[in-house]
Amino acid sequence: MGDSSHDTAPAFGIDPLNPKQRKMAIGALLAVTCVWGATFIWMKQALNALQPEIETYGNTRVVAVLVAARFAVAAVLMFALFPKARAALTDSEQWGGGTILGGLMLVGFVTQMVGLDEINPAVSAFLTSLYVVFTALITVAMTKKRPSRVLILGVVLATFGAGFIQGPPHLTWGLGEILTVFCAVFFALHIIYTQKITRAMDPIGVTLTSFTVVAIGAVALTFILGGGRTSKEWSFIFADGVFIPVLCLGIGGSLFCLLLLNMFQRYLHPIQAAIIYAFEPVWATIYGLGLDLVEWSTWIFVGGSALFLGNIVVEFFTQGDSED
Repeated sequence: MGDSSHDTAPAFGIDPLNPKQRKMAIGALLAVTCVWGATFIWMKQALNALQPEIETYGNTRVVAVLVAARFAVAAVLMFALFPKARAALTDSEQWGGGTILGGLMLVGFVTQMVGLDEINPAVSAFLTSLYVVFTALITVAMTKKRPSRVLILGVVLATFGAGFIQGPPHLTWGLGEILTVFCAVFFALHIIYTQKITRAMDPIGVTLTSFTVVAIGAVALTFILGGGRTSKEWSFIFADGVFIPVLCLGIGGSLFCLLLLNMFQRYLHPIQAAIIYAFEPVWATIYGLGLDLVEWSTWIFVGGSALFLGNIVVEFFTQGDSED
């Protein structure tokens, strides 16, 4: 996947200097963050409706079932709607790429949700936002190229904005914090390998294989944790207050967002993509304010402004001439 030929000869007619492609990519990834912000609400609704099941089976097993259902919905729709995706199921290269992306997503999602059960949302938001920093550090380590000062400034502003939008986090390092930092590393790796893999092969095909890997992996995790032995543990997906949020997570959070991400992120530097993704907590906060789940504070303005400034600085002062 990381063949150097893909780094110098972009696949699928990608030209990193094409302004139209860059604008389309930025718009697409901003749309991704807009929907991802809503996934916070949908997941919260599902988990709130499943409190009895969480007490019975444990948080991790319930989360694993929700992740499995979410990505199963996305995989079925991909299979039904895209002939290219169906063709990918017989392509070993597409399965190789999908296994990498799906594995990284599975670990990231599960560790984030399990960590969230141990810490408050403000701390989780701050530690998860470190994926912007990790994306920069891992990219430097892999390419041996130092990012420009403008990108570094963008990383700092985006990390601060995403982490402090709900106020200063109060860290007491325990299992929850460690797991959340762990998830941030895997989200950073997902951004970087999305860049490499979707430039080397058809993004539609690898989207389906990655969805399938996440769904199967989440089912396997449920069994490893001692669950999934009865139909009752799976049927709560169809309960009132759960089924609609799961459909929204599958159609919006997975199918729409990850397909768009796989198709358009490859036109941008991975660090710039990570800075754009940091807008997710801004949307989550806006939706939370509208639903009275979040109280207004000046930190919302401070964090949102820092994120906006970070993206503006990067877009106006970089030329997009390095994609790896």
